[in-house]
Amino acid sequence: MKHKKQTVSLLILLTSIILTALLSSGTVDTSIVFKTPTPTISSASPSATLNVPVLYVVDGDTIAVSIDGKKENVRFIGIDTPETKDPRKLVQCFGREAAEETKRMLTGQTVILLSDPTQGDRDKYKRLLRYIILPDGTNVNAHLIAEGYAHEYTYGIPYLFQDDFKHAQRKAREEKKGLWNETVCPIN
Repeated sequence: MKHKKQTVSLLILLTSIILTALLSSGTVDTSIVFKTPTPTISSASPSATLNVPVLYVVDGDTIAVSIDGKKENVRFIGIDTPETKDPRKLVQCFGREAAEETKRMLTGQTVILLSDPTQGDRDKYKRLLRYIILPDGTNVNAHLIAEGYAHEYTYGIPYLFQDDFKHAQRKAREEKKGLWNETVCPIN
């Protein structure tokens, strides 16, 4: 328990220092950086895996990364992008654009993978479930929702950033961004 508290405290301190430095330098677009709520310290606290190289983008909400030399597929928590790879479905409206945005953001990147103690470690396809954080502090999951590339998606139980993600989706919908623009995807 003591180790987990120290890990979370260190993560919060490190994130605060990085974000403070970046925000004061003016290099971060604050419109897409969501404030990370301070997690409640409990027996199940979030943990972060730092400096994870992205190998490739599978689709808009799934990437392949290398952790300790092993390839892992990672499914983004709290979002769902239109399908492009499901063999049972046609490519959905705005699916290619969502995948391209994810590629634009993550190709060649080294990221932070943040777990969520309210969710399982893996989904039924054995993919890790994580939030993807860029070195500048941008929550990629939140960005994709805020810019209209993804829907907020709750699987079973609420997750840490659910309120922020739902707010971002409402705003994207009101502003008719991406898949919410009826001229792009007529039926949403």
